[in-house]
Amino acid sequence: MPTLAAESTSTSNGPIIEVDWWVYAVFLAFVITMLLVDLKLFHRHEHEPLFRESLLWAIVWIGLGLTFGVGLLVFAGGPAAGEYYAGFLIEKALSVDNMFVFVLIFSYFRVPFMYQHQVLFFGILGALVFRGIFIAAGVALINNFEWIIYVFGAFLIWTAFRMVRNSQEVHPQNNPVLMFFERRFPTTTRYDGQRLFTIENGRRVASPLFVCLLFVEMTDIVFAVDSIPAIFAITRDPFIVLTSNVFAILGLRALYFLLAGSMDRFHLLKYGLAVVLGFVGMK
Repeated sequence: MPTLAAESTSTSNGPIIEVDWWVYAVFLAFVITMLLVDLKLFHRHEHEPLFRESLLWAIVWIGLGLTFGVGLLVFAGGPAAGEYYAGFLIEKALSVDNMFVFVLIFSYFRVPFMYQHQVLFFGILGALVFRGIFIAAGVALINNFEWIIYVFGAFLIWTAFRMVRNSQEVHPQNNPVLMFFERRFPTTTRYDGQRLFTIENGRRVASPLFVCLLFVEMTDIVFAVDSIPAIFAITRDPFIVLTSNVFAILGLRALYFLLAGSMDRFHLLKYGLAVVLGFVGMK
């Protein structure tokens, strides 16, 4: 029979949940289905996301994340649920901090508010893919090189130091990937609704929305590099690492539109995150 229970053997961070492959498949299918419902049902037409709509979806995503933790508590026990909630809260806080960067990116590319959902949706898909790749790589590294966890800890301490000292700035014009893309592929400065590509002078060109999305995907890689070591310092269970990251990211789009007009009120968030990351890194 398929099981979702802690094994008798455990790591220094706690028990490892024994999860059959089909559980991963069902979980990923559920995530993809919810994303498609969000995109196709609630954002079929171009419009500026309303506060009430964003609040509703933020509650839905956060509620799903918290409910999943209750399921772990029932089927896998308190230690697994505790690790999940700790990872979920840290990853959610890091996601909120990342929204400051999104604001700067959209401001730089002058993306109309009603088109920002399109970029965030595909940006979240990219973030899920990159997190999955980094999680798989992290698990493989830790299983083969135990000392790598100390490298992760040192990286977290360095990230905390960098978070306190550096101001958040965006310089797309210096990004080598964007520079290469703009040299090799035709682009335009004209928006054509939510289209990533449009026709101009008889040829297909990339819209500013696609160039913005490309830069967002580059920042997703940086975000993954920052966040994955944090969750591995809490737990080495791949199922908990994956699910806590996914549920933290899924609510990012709704939270962005919910808080977009009040980002200046969270200017002290990075200092609190720096303290948490420094503590986890030393741990």
